[in-house]
Amino acid sequence: MNAAPIRNPRPLRLLQILEPSGGGSGRHFIDLCRGMQARGHSVHAIYSPVRAEERFVAELTALDLAGIHVVPMKRSPGPADFGAWRQLTGVMRQAGPFDIIHGHSSKAGALARLRLPGRHVPRVYTPHAFRTMDPGLGKTGRRVYGLIETMLARLLTDRLICVSKDEYAHARGLGIPREKLTIVVNGVETPPDDTRAAVRRELGIPPDALLYGFVGRLCHQKAPERLVAAFDRLAGHLSRAHLLMIGTGEAQEATRSRIKASSHAGRMHLTTRFTGPDAMAAIDVLVMPSRYEAMSYVMLEAAAAGKPLVLTDVGGASMVLKDKHNGLLIENTDDPERLADAMLNLASPDSLARYTAAAEARSADYALHRMIDETEAIYRSLVA
Repeated sequence: MNAAPIRNPRPLRLLQILEPSGGGSGRHFIDLCRGMQARGHSVHAIYSPVRAEERFVAELTALDLAGIHVVPMKRSPGPADFGAWRQLTGVMRQAGPFDIIHGHSSKAGALARLRLPGRHVPRVYTPHAFRTMDPGLGKTGRRVYGLIETMLARLLTDRLICVSKDEYAHARGLGIPREKLTIVVNGVETPPDDTRAAVRRELGIPPDALLYGFVGRLCHQKAPERLVAAFDRLAGHLSRAHLLMIGTGEAQEATRSRIKASSHAGRMHLTTRFTGPDAMAAIDVLVMPSRYEAMSYVMLEAAAAGKPLVLTDVGGASMVLKDKHNGLLIENTDDPERLADAMLNLASPDSLARYTAAAEARSADYALHRMIDETEAIYRSLVA
């Protein structure tokens, strides 16, 4: 008796929705859309222009997805959410039906999961750091946002994807049921390794400079002011040190003003001319002084590029950084001296060489195809 032929599973119709449209969540969103499209799925994307980075929009548009839709969404809750929800449901009706609707970040994740009675389409949610992970939110804010997250997860979510063990533990602490949760660690393409000289030359950074790097949204979460203050102290002790900061955001002008006010402003370079991966080869040490994270893409990109790390002890950091091995893990504090001391500890040629060698030995652990595989498996299980 002949065995029945094995059939390839049918392509899925996917709707991906994002509000911040930049930073690590934007990187994840584009990688996921591209990866699912490459596997034959029909992918529609919705993004908000309110906080969209120009580079994100250009890269998303270049994917030539089945559909790209623009729906204005604001980060803070307010009356505008009703209009945004109506527009989202309009896209779902007109461009659908979909097999999976996947919301990314708290605002898009909430609006994507609110629905009227009718045919059930599985809803997937990736927070990219719960709002309640922000230590500056306050007790009342954590209680309110935590209650919203828990209710949405219990009542309207088919699967919630955490990107690190820390985020998973936080979700369980909020009371989100274990059966709703899955961990899928972000994956990245290995950044190019041949851009070091070109990036430094364009930005006027000497070839022999010790270059500390920061990549991310210039916002309260990423704490760029901590890094500027720390480098200002460090630079007086280390004449060959330079700082490269790549990003935009609501704190961009404040960051630029802090740099301008520093006596070492000539060695601080704030730019959007390069992406993080494009500039990673030029950086010697990545420094991310974030107040909270789930699993930062920049950490992963730096780890994949074999770069030593200086990170605050926040979500996901311990998954890419072994303290005193491939970098230093420091207390999550606004004290610039502690960050400056950690940065200085990696500055000697011997220390830098030792930390770099350890980082390069771990660089193959963060493949993008694994993330796509695991996310696709979640979609398939929900459709089945």
